[in-house]
Amino acid sequence: MEWRHLHTFKTVVDAGGMTRAAKQLGYAQSSVTAQIQALEEELGLPLFDRLGKKIVLTEAGNRLYEYAVKLLSLHGEALEAVRSGREPAGTLVIGSPESLAAFRLPPIIREYRRRFPRVKLVLEPGSCQEMRRLVKSGELDVAFIMETDMEDEDPELVVEPLVTEEMALIAPHGHPLADLPEVKAEHLAGESFLHTETGCSYRALFERYLLTQGIRSEEGAEFWSIEAIKNCVHAGLGLACLPLIAVRKEIEEGKLLRLNWDDRSCRVTTFLVHNRKKWVSPALEEWIGIVRENADRWTDSNV
Repeated sequence: MEWRHLHTFKTVVDAGGMTRAAKQLGYAQSSVTAQIQALEEELGLPLFDRLGKKIVLTEAGNRLYEYAVKLLSLHGEALEAVRSGREPAGTLVIGSPESLAAFRLPPIIREYRRRFPRVKLVLEPGSCQEMRRLVKSGELDVAFIMETDMEDEDPELVVEPLVTEEMALIAPHGHPLADLPEVKAEHLAGESFLHTETGCSYRALFERYLLTQGIRSEEGAEFWSIEAIKNCVHAGLGLACLPLIAVRKEIEEGKLLRLNWDDRSCRVTTFLVHNRKKWVSPALEEWIGIVRENADRWTDSNV
């Protein structure tokens, strides 16, 4: 089984078709088709069902895809280990939710690139649930995940807690709750909330908090972008519960108000996560070291 054929097969699956895969790989479509056929002949099983112009993985194709991801990742690790020795080089694929990518990672990335210019950093956004899956499959080298608790959760993962994130319940200027010395659960009844995407850990915590307090909030809106949520809160479209790190600047500049609400029941921890079975390359080892250096400052200064 040739590495080139496995790579082409994985690209076809990821791209959603042979035409798109051919463009990504710089091949003629006939070459992609021939490589897939060669794999199918070697295995003696079809990998795709051809449904008109659409192709769908067969059961055999699904099984092969899982192994292709692992084998290609291991192949890349072997090449990097032999070529680079102990000097960090190659590519590091990092997963992170938007709030951390925008407000915690820039200093880490800047310092890492200064020290290790031979490493290409690829930042992949996503939900915490999806990133956990991608770390386990080997598609991410490392990820930042915000959860209430991850330690001892999965034997396949190395999990390191970095910092507990404060949360902020934000409102626009002039909101009636802004003048209260303490905002309690009952004050939130009937309010409209602007949420991050489904699957977000701190959204789930906030919704559980409201539910346990017997509070039924009005239907608001769901966003993939924290910047969009902040802008909509500023425009008076609702309240939002977000990590303090993501809204600190707007609060300090007076663009948004932080309500006097006890956030402790909705706090999450930021964890650094990588695959226990995957080789810790020099590039990843140095990344973890720089993250720890920065996390010490997060804890000390709570920023």
